[in-house]
Amino acid sequence: MFWQEFESRFNFIAVDYLVYTYEVVSNINQSYPLPILIGSILIIVTIIQFLFEKRRYFQKSFRGNTVLKDRVVLSSVFSSVILIFALGINNSFAEKSTNRYQNELAKAGIYSFFSAFRNNELNYDAFYKRLDNKSAFEVVRRQLKNPSSYFESDSFSIGRKIADSGQSINPNVIMITIESFSADFMTRFGNREGLTPVLDSLAEKSILFTNMYATGTRTVRGMEALSVAIPPTPGNSIVRRQHNEQLTTIGSIFRDKRYNTGFFYGGDGYFDNMNQYFGNNGYTVTDRKRSGIIAEQFAAERHPIPDSLVNFENAWGICDEDLYDAVIRDADAQMAQGKAFYDFVMTTSNHRPYTYPAGRIDIPSGTGRSGAVKYTDYAIGRFFEKIRSKPWYKNTIIILVADHCASSAGKNEIDVSKYHIPAMVVNMPMPPTAIDQLCSQIDLYPTLFSMFNWNYQSNLYGQDVLSPEYVPRAFLGTYQKLAYLQHDSVVILSPQQKVESFKYSFASNEQKPIHLPSDNPVVMEAVANYQTAYYLFKNGGLKEHPSLADTARQAGTTGLQYKVSKAGN
Repeated sequence: MFWQEFESRFNFIAVDYLVYTYEVVSNINQSYPLPILIGSILIIVTIIQFLFEKRRYFQKSFRGNTVLKDRVVLSSVFSSVILIFALGINNSFAEKSTNRYQNELAKAGIYSFFSAFRNNELNYDAFYKRLDNKSAFEVVRRQLKNPSSYFESDSFSIGRKIADSGQSINPNVIMITIESFSADFMTRFGNREGLTPVLDSLAEKSILFTNMYATGTRTVRGMEALSVAIPPTPGNSIVRRQHNEQLTTIGSIFRDKRYNTGFFYGGDGYFDNMNQYFGNNGYTVTDRKRSGIIAEQFAAERHPIPDSLVNFENAWGICDEDLYDAVIRDADAQMAQGKAFYDFVMTTSNHRPYTYPAGRIDIPSGTGRSGAVKYTDYAIGRFFEKIRSKPWYKNTIIILVADHCASSAGKNEIDVSKYHIPAMVVNMPMPPTAIDQLCSQIDLYPTLFSMFNWNYQSNLYGQDVLSPEYVPRAFLGTYQKLAYLQHDSVVILSPQQKVESFKYSFASNEQKPIHLPSDNPVVMEAVANYQTAYYLFKNGGLKEHPSLADTARQAGTTGLQYKVSKAGN
């Protein structure tokens, strides 16, 4: 049935079906007569079991006189073969033909399933609408081109030099990435529960992005967007994939400006491969480090948060207050050493089970999302109270942005309103401003770097939202669906080269099907952006620019000069 539907062995779609998404499992149940299929299998198995027992086949099969020594030898050989296949045989080894059907037939279904689970991706070229690569890159490069940038090659690349003639500034930057924080939690965006007095107050004094959209529905997808500024590619986030080290990240651009870069997480960064990703991309890791059994090795220093500095903790990690205290301690240390710093901070309190320290707010801990949102707001307020008296605060920008919304399920396959997130830049040396342009998470840092008047090497898909050449658009995705929103047009790409188009109403959150031909500019931009993003990651095109890598090596924060961190040390 899977082959009939997707003309493929099991891939990440099958992983998605069987591991992650309730809605997809429900869809299978509604699409196929599962009771009849499963019931028939059980009946057949029962009949075979009965006949085999009656004819004593099992006893004859498993009776043997082989001595223990020979059994151990045979078992060792078989186990070794299994390990070789599991660890050393890549599913892509079967892809030797230019004919996709031949490649798929050469694979084993069950092996392909576990390979897909391990690699966390779908092959864009095999399952999604494509242009030829030359045309795809031409479309994307036209979108990214502006008077302040020039491309450094004519090849399949988006690498370019961003030049700014203004007087640059180099403030410290702390980005607080708020777990599961929808824009509609804030009064500024229509909420009437009064849950976010601190954030609403800060919004009035900040550079506020009022129309920003997350690229996905999971934390690792938000991390991907905020660290490499790339549209979401099919399958899982780059954060969880293999070969995701030494990328051109936001951190590498900061390091080129002689910043120290750090990643702070309230839980154990082993979860979702966070430590491996950030640690292998030049960030010093500060996390809870609760796993003492699983050994991790990544190219960065790791600073565990000790029990003595934790006042409250749940299954996901320490409370936001304790995490912010760790950020403050590190900032104090950086200031003492005369170092500029950029921190990527990931919170956990606004997550089920919604528990937090008692006595902080007027909603009891563990009673629901509203309490977690209000505590999240309270902790941010306490953080600002503490840092305003710090000598480094006057030269420090605080970014507050969500990783994704609290929920993504809606009446549409991709519900645009469920991707709307708040984002603000606090303590920026310029008048408060509301940026109302439709934009994506990936545009946050290119816009910020423009405000800093920075010259830098860019391998980012994000754009300066304030540029006169900017055309409003956003990227939205799930594991399989890839959406492109431009003005009021939505194009959704799906497996089997499926392309759907809709007219979207922001006021009513309604999508009405429309027909856009394949050569429509919006359709071509949708295909080109996702296709080239996949191409660049798979072919190493997102790796650090040589000049950025050289700067990092000189600073002792990359390559062989990294310190190795393992569990227990």
